[in-house]
Amino acid sequence: MTDRAQATHHTGASGGAWTNLTQCAARWINDDVLALIARVAIASVFFLSGRTKVTGLLTIKDSTFALFESEYRLPLVPPELAAHLATYAEHLFPVLLVLGLLTRPAAFALLCMTAVIEIFVYPDAWPTHLTWAGLMLLLIARGGGAWSMDRLFKIR
Repeated sequence: MTDRAQATHHTGASGGAWTNLTQCAARWINDDVLALIARVAIASVFFLSGRTKVTGLLTIKDSTFALFESEYRLPLVPPELAAHLATYAEHLFPVLLVLGLLTRPAAFALLCMTAVIEIFVYPDAWPTHLTWAGLMLLLIARGGGAWSMDRLFKIR
């Protein structure tokens, strides 16, 4: 029996089709595609959150300061400083990720921010934060991919 016949014999006729489909997917959905998707996906989460904290381009809302004084209160960081840092981080790092510029440091900064949110603000939201962490860890480990400014500028 040939190898192909054995594979069909063991997996059935649909097994060969499934194998062909997965091999095709592996060719088209490579690390560069995954990096681009991860960059845009996690950037959108943080950027949209940052936009809720401001009016206009980057004018922080009074309600944002109130949130950092009550619900988002962090130990050792004054609420006004935390509001500024978080708001600007949620604008800067997502833009860097979409561009694929300084991908690893931007993803690391957002991973640290996620850890702070998980530990001090919303510890019960760990399934969401774990999902975010998975995307950021991919970017930290593999970089921005072929379609990134990092590649263009040869930034590791």
